[in-house]
Amino acid sequence: MRAYAPSSAHRVEIDAPPHGRRLAALTLATLGVVYGDVGTSPLYAMRESFHSGGGIQVSDTNVLGVVSLIFWSLVFVISVKYLWFVLRADNRGEGGILALLALAGPSSATRAGSAVVVLGLFGTALLYGDGMITPAISVLSATEGFAVAVPDADPFVLPATVVILLGLFLVQSRGTGAVGTMFGPAMVVWFGVLALLGVHGIMEEPRVLQALLPHHAVEFFVDHGPRGLLVLGSVFLVVTGSEALYADMGHFGRRPITTGWFVLVFPALVLNYAGQGASLLDDPANIENPFYTMSAEWTRLPLAALATVASVIASQALITGAFSLTAQAIQLDYLPRMRVTHTSASARGQVYVPLVNWLLMAACIGLVVGFQSSSRLAAAYGVAVTMTMAITSVLLFLVMRKRWGWSPLAAGGVVAAFLCLDLTYLGANLLKIPHGGWFPIVVGAGIFALMSTWRRGRALVVERLRGSGIRVEDFLASYSSEDVVRTDGVAVYLHKQARQTPPAMITTLRGSHALPRDVILVSVVTEEVARVPVAERAQVAHLGLGLHQVVLRYGFIQRPNLPVALAALGEESPIGFDPARATYIIGRENVLQSPRGGMAKWREYLFALMYRNASSSAEYFRLPPKQVIEVGQQVEI
Repeated sequence: MRAYAPSSAHRVEIDAPPHGRRLAALTLATLGVVYGDVGTSPLYAMRESFHSGGGIQVSDTNVLGVVSLIFWSLVFVISVKYLWFVLRADNRGEGGILALLALAGPSSATRAGSAVVVLGLFGTALLYGDGMITPAISVLSATEGFAVAVPDADPFVLPATVVILLGLFLVQSRGTGAVGTMFGPAMVVWFGVLALLGVHGIMEEPRVLQALLPHHAVEFFVDHGPRGLLVLGSVFLVVTGSEALYADMGHFGRRPITTGWFVLVFPALVLNYAGQGASLLDDPANIENPFYTMSAEWTRLPLAALATVASVIASQALITGAFSLTAQAIQLDYLPRMRVTHTSASARGQVYVPLVNWLLMAACIGLVVGFQSSSRLAAAYGVAVTMTMAITSVLLFLVMRKRWGWSPLAAGGVVAAFLCLDLTYLGANLLKIPHGGWFPIVVGAGIFALMSTWRRGRALVVERLRGSGIRVEDFLASYSSEDVVRTDGVAVYLHKQARQTPPAMITTLRGSHALPRDVILVSVVTEEVARVPVAERAQVAHLGLGLHQVVLRYGFIQRPNLPVALAALGEESPIGFDPARATYIIGRENVLQSPRGGMAKWREYLFALMYRNASSSAEYFRLPPKQVIEVGQQVEI
């Protein structure tokens, strides 16, 4: 892979730490996007910690033990693992498991490289399961607060949740830009309210602050044995948004995310969980909904309204993350091309994927209707996240060795500590599988099957085309002996393999014995970096006889625009490219099953189905429809 050094403008944008007003503005924005998920966990995490495993007694010792587990989970998982280590593994400022895979993965041609790719793909697939559950449990747990404030409202909780989710997904096509400026201030209010509620509870029962001492967490496990592991599976709900910190790093940078956590989010969460613990110390009956019952009755209705707003914001962050993840996977050829709309002309990363939107909407509403309550949904929550976190730790070890130059002992020691924690959480959450934890695993396995099948199928198609292809040099050698008519105009042929004659070109030449005077062979390469600067995008080679090879390189979060890229060549352009004069000729392969045994039969059928329904190259590369000619070709896989 060719290595690129960022241009000066790019380096200022990504590498220069923000200061002053810019840091304050970015930090405010992180509160509305990055911390929505972890910020709404107080709605249900404490309650589920006591209800898990058949329920544990709400005694003083147990309350102090659970609050201690929550506090130290926030410290070790988010403050240490993600903010101190994982967020340093950025791919040109971009984060997320696909970015980490690009940094960590050796060549997929090796057995070790293939294993790393499989691991990264499975972690990516699991995030979709998380993206389905988060909006459902966040909105449902918030609307349940109305039933606490107004008991007669209980029959309306489920319908209201469905209506809110419908509205949330119906407005996705407008993008987050229009309402993005509202997210940060709204979450500042939310975290401020969390802190105030917590302080009020602590003032009533100050002894809850003893829970900050770690020995209470240790004593809890000693007292409860295996049942303590079940409780830990619910305690994990407090850190389920930790992967979002890394996935959204490219939007804001590491410093604003870290600043937002330590200045506001972490103190507010600690105070609120401690306040809930104090409420339980005061009255164990509050365990039915400790978040709402620790507040005065007259505040519960406006608190439920504010919680609903916060849960919608948290859901928006996960939905947007699913869109961004899909766009990256398409670029890296892990998913078939589908319609991706950029909803902002200025803000990078704001995309809308209609198919993903409607599938997420159907899944979220189905989960709400199927599970009926946030307590039941909590049993399905956490399995996918813990698996993804363990995969992140493994990939982090490879980055430490490959990119940071750490010794095996140093990298192994740090990652072993992380894995010890991750696998403990994973073991606790695996016990949820019979009670709903199977759902994200099934979703992850299904999406992994799609991604791996597409990746393998695309490799087979490229292999078959390469086997039947003709090198450009060989084509040129036989060119002069052919009776070919040269016509006016410019033909642009798209072909994945540079230096090979596109099959579409051979087909048209054999059929018409005519070729434009100027022919541009374009190959688009997706690099394993987030962005490729414009100055380093194009490589042009003159092949003679009016043929020219152009290789265009993009990062995995950049969407190609071929007419713009070719027109931007300027003086480097071999023909002074005019987009209005060009005809774009692309191949459209008809995939057929064959007895060659490249894949299992069911995977061949699945790949053929995905291939037929994928968006065309013309739409993906933003080619003008009236200037496109598609040439069909049958390919056996």
